[in-house]
Amino acid sequence: MELNGRIGGVSVGYDLRAAWDGTHLTGRIGGRFEGKDIRLSVQGGRVTGRIGGTVEGFDAAGDLTDGRVDVRLGGRIDGDDLHLTVSGARIEGRFSGRIDGKDVNLTLGGERLRGRIGGVVEGKDVDLTLDGVPVAVAALAAACAYKTLEDQQAAASAASASSGG
Repeated sequence: MELNGRIGGVSVGYDLRAAWDGTHLTGRIGGRFEGKDIRLSVQGGRVTGRIGGTVEGFDAAGDLTDGRVDVRLGGRIDGDDLHLTVSGARIEGRFSGRIDGKDVNLTLGGERLRGRIGGVVEGKDVDLTLDGVPVAVAALAAACAYKTLEDQQAAASAASASSGG
């Protein structure tokens, strides 16, 4: 079972490719050089894992069931909460908090998960093919890819600002 697709647009976005074995999602967000590995383990309603490496990456930990995703991405200080509700074909919720966060609005149509994380201007499109991957796991992986892309854009913006560019 595989999860494949894209988060973001053609020029500013990341591919997401991962394999699902029933308890573990392993794969890659982005390309071979610019991107991060994704490794998630789901057992007994809990999810744990890591996106990226030891230094440049973030942990994922929390609760994941067929109907809910309540996960912390990153640390206590510099991390983001993800709260999603799965209701039929709709997956909705919030990424990164009530005030500074982004809405998550996804729709499942057959084996395709589509929608948007964030608003019209600052948000990113989601277009994934699930191929047997549970929708809650796919939605979590989409949020991980979104966070990876946002973190990369923030780092590039900070580097540009500090170099006077």
